[in-house]
Amino acid sequence: MTTDIPQTLPDGRPIPLTTGPELPMLESWLDFHRATLELKCAGLDDSQVRLVSAEPSRLTLLGLVQHLAECERNWFQRVVGGLDVAPVFEDATGYALDPGRGIDEALAVWRREIARGREVCAGRSPESVGRIEVAPMAGLEVSLRWVFIHMIEEYARHNGHADILRERIDGVIGA
Repeated sequence: MTTDIPQTLPDGRPIPLTTGPELPMLESWLDFHRATLELKCAGLDDSQVRLVSAEPSRLTLLGLVQHLAECERNWFQRVVGGLDVAPVFEDATGYALDPGRGIDEALAVWRREIARGREVCAGRSPESVGRIEVAPMAGLEVSLRWVFIHMIEEYARHNGHADILRERIDGVIGA
């Protein structure tokens, strides 16, 4: 008897691998968290993604997307790839909002950074080593495995923030 196991959840997010080689499993978990962030922004307009979570915080869904675009560039291009690339946005954290930049543009930039990161990582083993060049960990060598684990943690933490933001915006909870 064969059972068709779904590859995606009902909301469209990919189900992370539960068995198999390490690097594809790490990639699948990161893809799951990336899809979760995108899901949290789905169906919202530019004014909604600019709503702050709770005073005094200035955290917004748009800011999270921008921040994670910066994280993608930093960890995969700078650290893993050793590339000297400028920040994606004028504020290197990504949190600052530009009145002229909406969610569609921010998501396009974020997707571009993900694609570039995939290119940098292609063919590397989990043991491949990169170097952090900025304080407070400047000079520290990290493996690609470490970067994937860190990015999964980064997205998981910020997806918790995104949960709260989305609930505040329109009451949507879960995922």
